[in-house]
Amino acid sequence: MPAACLIHVGLSLLVGMQPAKPEVLGAGKPVSYYKQIRPLVQVHCQGCHQPAKSQGNYIMTDHAMLLKAGDRGVKGVVPGKAGESHMLEVIRPKDGKRAEMPRGADSLAEKDVALIEKWIVEGAKDDTPASARDTVSGDNPPIYGLPPVITTLDYSPDGKLLAVNGFHEVLLFEAGTWKQVARLVGLSQQIQSVAFSPDGKWLGVCGGNPGRFGEVQIWEVEKRKLKVAASFTGDSLFGLSWSPDSKLVAFGAADNNVRAVDASNGKQILQQGAHNDWVLGTCFSRDGKFLVSASRDRTLKLTEVSSQRFIDNVTSITPGALKGGLQVGIVRPGKDKKMVKATSIAVASTEEKIYEEVLIGGADGTPRLYKMHRETKRVIGDDANKVRDYPGLPGRIYAMAFSPDGKSFAAGSSLDGVGELRVLNADDGKKISQAEGQVGAIYALAYSPDGKTLVAGGFDGQVRVIDPATGKVLKQFTALPGAGAAVAANGSQK
Repeated sequence: MPAACLIHVGLSLLVGMQPAKPEVLGAGKPVSYYKQIRPLVQVHCQGCHQPAKSQGNYIMTDHAMLLKAGDRGVKGVVPGKAGESHMLEVIRPKDGKRAEMPRGADSLAEKDVALIEKWIVEGAKDDTPASARDTVSGDNPPIYGLPPVITTLDYSPDGKLLAVNGFHEVLLFEAGTWKQVARLVGLSQQIQSVAFSPDGKWLGVCGGNPGRFGEVQIWEVEKRKLKVAASFTGDSLFGLSWSPDSKLVAFGAADNNVRAVDASNGKQILQQGAHNDWVLGTCFSRDGKFLVSASRDRTLKLTEVSSQRFIDNVTSITPGALKGGLQVGIVRPGKDKKMVKATSIAVASTEEKIYEEVLIGGADGTPRLYKMHRETKRVIGDDANKVRDYPGLPGRIYAMAFSPDGKSFAAGSSLDGVGELRVLNADDGKKISQAEGQVGAIYALAYSPDGKTLVAGGFDGQVRVIDPATGKVLKQFTALPGAGAAVAANGSQK
């Protein structure tokens, strides 16, 4: 994984939704499993009781599994018999204490427990529409008719693995041979962002099912085992990033909020709601004390992690300063820059300051470099944090990646389905290379840890391995299970 913490946002054609809530039906109507019970189970139970992580050997991702018994040998739900349904027993608080389940979380509201009980008494019927039934799991993985659109990919820090999104899963390929070595199948249909932790032990994933739920997954890389699955909001999540110590993951959502959670258990430790449109990307400062978030509201915002306090807009808030929403941003790796005799608004004194730089891109196709922290007094209409503009790309920028040393960066765009990939010098903006050939829309980029290769993915489902110094496509392969044999740029087997 590059030293920079990448804010990457996959292509999203979703419509913003409010967090899913169980539907309230009219008085006298039977309780609906699909509209009322299923949403409760998704939010409170499926993080620990799903095919990829079946605690207690009890799975709660479909109706039939709810009726079965787990390790305790008692059935979770017995239609018509609330007193014999173990699920009700474990979700009810006892003697003034928190309920046994959900473990480590707040008990369900009393009205929700009553709703589940009523459903069981009425016969625990399954009214799931045939079109909504989803049977994908590790034992029954997805079957593809076409390659998936690649919205995200990332190298492991040791350079041995490449993670690429699929449908309901993340595909792991062995770098160099490009053979598929694992399929990490989870609940989320759409995988919007993948990122290896800085220590290489974990793979963070975020996405969800549009209009139903957003989910964060934490996978143990060596064992290929799901450690954490936590649901947030009623739509897909975007732009996952890791703190430098590998303890926190941050992500954005269509509810205009940015969040961070404890990677060991999925508990939320930060929520910031200062944006007024979808938050599409996040990234921690190199010391982990600050979090920057990119949004369709045309701003990059700075938040203090420890206090959850929104500090400032990194970009200008002047109308017209940015021509469209931000899609991607990166904290620049390498040494911090120095500002001599800069006036600090925090302490109102003149002294030498150190600052980090953030690269942004989005709807207007122009990469821009900004200082993360404001060091001058705000003046209406200023854009004081901006360091420089770079030459624009055709269309919208969907992906960017810094080289590990921070001296250059790659940017990928799309215009009318045709993509362009450029590598630019970060200090002066001069073009180093441009990817050869006519390629489709570029939605994902990642540098190898040694900086010698750049991988790109996009609409056509092809992973291209590129020499960043020349733009030459060295190899390419289709991101499909079992199709990971590397091929040369001319298409012959390698």
